[in-house]
Amino acid sequence: MNGIVSESLVELLGIVISAVAAGVLTAVGALAENAGLADLLAGQSVFGLWELGMGALALYAGIYLLGYKRVVVPVGQSLAN
Repeated sequence: MNGIVSESLVELLGIVISAVAAGVLTAVGALAENAGLADLLAGQSVFGLWELGMGALALYAGIYLLGYKRVVVPVGQSLAN
């Protein structure tokens, strides 16, 4: 019984850490996108495009890779059982 509880706590901790990391990456991605657009409008095209690319990468990692694949799907499967 004790092993089942500890495995559940470890799984819950992993999901919580993934959710926090997804939130941080999403926020960083949104800020990078905003800064990239501001740089593009200010005339700094190379740096603005780089920031847009990094922002898109952070948004992809935060929303899809961590948020959807590591948080939403496992929680949905746990609730379905």
